[in-house]
Amino acid sequence: MEYEDMLKRAKKNLPEMKTGGRFELPRANVINIKRQTFVKNFADVAKTLRREPNHLAKFLFKELAIPGSIRGSELVLQGKVPSSIVNQRIKDYAEEYVICKECGKPDTSMTKEGGITTVRCEACGARRTFKGIN
Repeated sequence: MEYEDMLKRAKKNLPEMKTGGRFELPRANVINIKRQTFVKNFADVAKTLRREPNHLAKFLFKELAIPGSIRGSELVLQGKVPSSIVNQRIKDYAEEYVICKECGKPDTSMTKEGGITTVRCEACGARRTFKGIN
């Protein structure tokens, strides 16, 4: 048997690879009532991203240019915002503050010292710093 034939047979017998990763970006459960937007599962979203709810909320307030507050386990925005926009901003947050720029894994931790925030990847050890959210 030729080498190429054996290689083809070996590749054919390999199990199929899953294309998706183990990290799935959380979807916000958004409800609009009158002139307010409620993110009902906000605490769960922050927990899945492994970030402080206050940090994520501050990012959303700034990016959406809307004031709001955290009430229990939900986020209240003082304006009507479509769920697609809220979910896009959560995705932007994950890309900026959660996903490692070096290896692309979500296994990062955030520490803040003074005005400098450091994100450290627990998978590859990479570190990066940036200013906090104003």
